[in-house]
Amino acid sequence: MNLEDIKNMIVGDIVFSSNVGETLKKWRIIFKVRQKELAKAMGINQSMLSDYENGRRRSPNIRFIRTFVESLINIDTNKGGEILKKIVNTSSSDYFERKNFSKSITIREFIKLINGKTIVDTGNMDYPLYGYTIVDSIRVILEMPLDDFPLLFGGIADRAMIFLGVSTGRSPMVVIRVAPIKPKVVVFLNLDKVDDLAKAIAKREGIPIVSTSLSIDELRSILSKI
Repeated sequence: MNLEDIKNMIVGDIVFSSNVGETLKKWRIIFKVRQKELAKAMGINQSMLSDYENGRRRSPNIRFIRTFVESLINIDTNKGGEILKKIVNTSSSDYFERKNFSKSITIREFIKLINGKTIVDTGNMDYPLYGYTIVDSIRVILEMPLDDFPLLFGGIADRAMIFLGVSTGRSPMVVIRVAPIKPKVVVFLNLDKVDDLAKAIAKREGIPIVSTSLSIDELRSILSKI
């Protein structure tokens, strides 16, 4: 992933987010930049940036978003590029793989495509999805540095999260419960009996849980065509 790819990924995450202000704030925090410092780099008042982050202004235009992203990257580059390096490394991580769809599909359409069985139905099956993340749940829980979790949930926010190596579903849902950005649907491979706490978290967070009997290679093949 080169610098232009990173810029486009962050811009896309913000533009397609269901809460633009929250996503602006998420990326500012990921880059460890204070509001005042970022506003100065963007050439705007801090109050304007604060208003956007907290939803007191209508969503910004694409020019503002690109300036926001460019400024974050420039600030990080001037500090040695610590966060940029982490994004590059995490985006090609052994812990997970992340792909975006060429067009949006609804959760309902997604479940049908993967021959999924709905374990928890939260009633928001017509919500659009713009991509997916496949997660090696055991490695993420045991090995992945805590600072990298925001990057795991980055990319495009409105996505499906597909977990490998799940025995009950409890641990992944506990991680999601405390994550800064939530997936729109969770998929477990070959898991029909899901832990009661996992189900309770899914209902509380409004995240459907789906199980599929397809192999991970079959899933990749199907989802690559969207």
